Amino acid sequence: MPELPDCHVYAAALRRHVVGRPIEGVRLKSPFLLRSVEPPLAEIEGRRIEEIRLLGKRIVLGLEQELFCVFHLMIAGRFRWRDPGAGLPGRIGLLALDFAHGTLLLTEAGTKKRASLYLVAGKAGLAEHDRGGLDPLGCSLADFGERLASGDHTVKRALCDPRKLAGIGNAYSDEILHHARIAPLKRTSKLTSEELERLLESARTVLTQWMERLAAEVGEGFPEKVTAFRAGMAVHGRYGEPCPDCGAPGQRIVYAQNETNYCASCQTSGKLYRDRALSRLLKDDWPRSLDELQ
Repeated sequence: MPELPDCHVYAAALRRHVVGRPIEGVRLKSPFLLRSVEPPLAEIEGRRIEEIRLLGKRIVLGLEQELFCVFHLMIAGRFRWRDPGAGLPGRIGLLALDFAHGTLLLTEAGTKKRASLYLVAGKAGLAEHDRGGLDPLGCSLADFGERLASGDHTVKRALCDPRKLAGIGNAYSDEILHHARIAPLKRTSKLTSEELERLLESARTVLTQWMERLAAEVGEGFPEKVTAFRAGMAVHGRYGEPCPDCGAPGQRIVYAQNETNYCASCQTSGKLYRDRALSRLLKDDWPRSLDELQ
């Protein structure tokens, strides 16, 4: 799922390509994409795009007369910029917005169509799509600590909760926790004031660095390779690979359709978390530390 760095790069590219331009046509290929009824989608034709804004992981196209297109890309939704009149690609094409100078496509790989588009009128309607999470790049340490303290959860879960923090998901939460040297399954109620400060600083550092890196890769073009697994990440997607800081093999635990990646040496004092599936299979043979694993 595109997270804050990718969404920022998408927003910047959309500002360069479509702000100030009227939508000349709309082609909806997948009726499952559109989750709202009023106003009708045809209302956006002929209206100029005035702004691009973010609501957490949602990307908003603000049109004339306070009409807003709210996109949630979910896991596999992606924007593409193509030549004028470009066709919607095969099975993955969902929507095309036509402009005089190009076409904005929305695609979604895979069979499960989860991406969504809501068309809402007025700022009050737009506010209903705001999950209320704090901006990790601009919030105060006091507000950050208060949000994490509201409910006793693992730090990993708290970072990914859109009601607490905006724009952080599975991938960058792994990177932030590794940078902060904090165990992902530590309870938020057990965080010290020093750890809270370190965690917020790590969130800002990691997100800012990746925003700058991705923006440099895209340049004045349009993002084409948006993925949760990127070369240069410290732990996410690097199971079994050496930690860039200490060399220990990366670890992970998998649950449902999510996974947590971490370095036992840097984050858990060598302790290995029990993966639900593998630990049931291996039982007493499941290693409890890096020493036993090696």
